Amino acid sequence: MPTPKPSSSVLRAMSDEAVLHALLRTPRLTRAEIAASTRLSKPTAAEAIRRLVGTGLVRDTGERTSGRGGVGTYYALAPDVGLALAVSIAPTGIVAESMDTAGQLLGRHVEPVGRPASPKTVARLLIKTARSAVRGTAAGPVRVAMVSAADPVDRATGSLVHLPDAPFLLGALSPARTLAPLVECPVVVDNDVNWAARAEQAARATDAGAGLNDFVYLHLGEGLGCAVVADGEVRRGHSGLAGEIAHLITTGVDGGAVAFTGVFDQLGLRHPDSTAIDVAALRARIVGVDSDQVISILAAAVWDVITAVIGLADPQLVVIGGDWGTNPAMYAALQTRVRSVPRPVPLELTRTGGNSAFAGARSAALDALRADVITRSQHEH
Repeated sequence: MPTPKPSSSVLRAMSDEAVLHALLRTPRLTRAEIAASTRLSKPTAAEAIRRLVGTGLVRDTGERTSGRGGVGTYYALAPDVGLALAVSIAPTGIVAESMDTAGQLLGRHVEPVGRPASPKTVARLLIKTARSAVRGTAAGPVRVAMVSAADPVDRATGSLVHLPDAPFLLGALSPARTLAPLVECPVVVDNDVNWAARAEQAARATDAGAGLNDFVYLHLGEGLGCAVVADGEVRRGHSGLAGEIAHLITTGVDGGAVAFTGVFDQLGLRHPDSTAIDVAALRARIVGVDSDQVISILAAAVWDVITAVIGLADPQLVVIGGDWGTNPAMYAALQTRVRSVPRPVPLELTRTGGNSAFAGARSAALDALRADVITRSQHEH
């Protein structure tokens, strides 16, 4: 049987999408440049541009080419096509950034957060930060919003979950409900370690081969967290609490069984009444008079977590991140244990620096905003 030909509406949608992708790659193009970039015929490209101008997604910039030959008109995505909002809720503060489809930063605002951080206080600072980040922008409404939170996130509701000995937020909070007055879209909320794992995956996407699709990201900082990526997707679990490793059973100071967070309590490296690690004190102990003993104890506890995750997730790689997890002495101590297990899995340090969780949320917000533009063009057919 002959292969059926696409309908005219499908062909129009494909042409419009090709033009939009070209303008997402290069913000300003002439009709001839669009045709060359998309490999569409000049008449087909011109018709697609005409349709997209009609929908309000593309505009004549008012700029013209100069020089020999005919004068060309430059086209670009409409400046009010919409913006993306990325937010980080963490012990270091609340950060919000708005950006356009080119990834250009339009607004940024930071608010410090004291402790204990009550839901009421965080909600007030969250809306203040987000409003400040989008205030005065001319890019249109917030079409996409991504939130990274340094707390467990309920998969069904997107609310932050209060677990025993919470390292940061004391109580439940719904970023989606808090941000609802500012946005015209669903708000995507996830745990910061999951966002960091996505950023790690993106940082390795240019590697030869199939890329990094099955790995574990272990965050060892003020908080203790783990993200499991399988078949290229972050696995959040039934309720969204996958990777909450603070209470996994590990080896304590005296060799007995103790919760992972309890090891830091035994060493005097926890903030009072919290699972939050006192990173400054830990770093001092790692280089102190009993550094060898402290490193050995911590490495044993961390390795118990790693072996448990390897046994359950079967990753191709374990990535270590976090303020003290990437310490050279700690990393070296973990590397010596790799060869001692029946199923050795390579350990590597994270390739993302700084606030990788926020970078992951920001990158996802930009991708989602661009996808939103494409989707809106298809709804016109």
